[in-house]
Amino acid sequence: MMDMSNLRTIRDFLRFATSCFNEAGLVYGHGTENAWDEAVALILPTLHLSQDIDRSILDASLTDSEREKVSQLIGRRVSERVPVPYLTHEAWFADLTFYVDERVLIPRSPIAELIENQFQPWIDPDQVHRILDLCTGSGCIAIACAKAFPDSIVDASDISTDALAVAKINVLRHDLVDHVNLHRSDLFTDLPNSKYDIIVSNPPYVDAADMAALPAEYHHEPTLGLAAGEEGLDIVLKILKNANHYLNPKGILIVEVGNSEYALAEAFPHIPFTWLEFQRGGGGVFLLTAEQLSQLNF
Repeated sequence: MMDMSNLRTIRDFLRFATSCFNEAGLVYGHGTENAWDEAVALILPTLHLSQDIDRSILDASLTDSEREKVSQLIGRRVSERVPVPYLTHEAWFADLTFYVDERVLIPRSPIAELIENQFQPWIDPDQVHRILDLCTGSGCIAIACAKAFPDSIVDASDISTDALAVAKINVLRHDLVDHVNLHRSDLFTDLPNSKYDIIVSNPPYVDAADMAALPAEYHHEPTLGLAAGEEGLDIVLKILKNANHYLNPKGILIVEVGNSEYALAEAFPHIPFTWLEFQRGGGGVFLLTAEQLSQLNF
């Protein structure tokens, strides 16, 4: 049991949490990359403080109830390896905040950078009227797209009713009920009969070997949102086979496949994938045009 009885200020708790996280050898990757940032991401939201707050507030003393709550969450982060966004129920994506819990994956896709740039230069933003987000999870991609294209309609689908319940919370939080439509669907199976200018997806893509080697933090996330068969390609292959039927002639398909990029490229050397690069890091995201998809034979 960690003794935090002598800690008084926010700075005390940040320093202590950082030391504890380093000592425990925690794994990051759910919004932070190091122990200090992890401590900030845990403690400030728990105290209802923004991360850009005046740093002089760090020397303020916590009340007894605040000390107890922060101490409990630090303890859980270390002993249970619960990712911080599940403890604070807050995650950031494309400079937007989202409610998350263990019914959905924690947002962390490099696709956020594409959305912020309105998918340029790959498509003319003025020609984007309808967008489909497959495997929407928390709804972060769909909602970010609706913000980036305020005159568009976004359909967001997921096979998980639990995930859709979280997505609904976020659609309501961002006041996008008239712009984002949620659908329970196994990929394209139960979608409306529509054509889209952009189909975007961050589907399950973790292969069997990587699933077996996942750190404890990632086992708190729903397996349904991660695992995609022996090679990690089970879901993306279904998307590739069907996407062209739902794309407008000048539309684009963008899919994140992470480490399964290599297995996909090797299995389909004839497919002209454009593998996108990101200024903020990340990879494993491909783009295909509707024209390219129309020429594929499976």
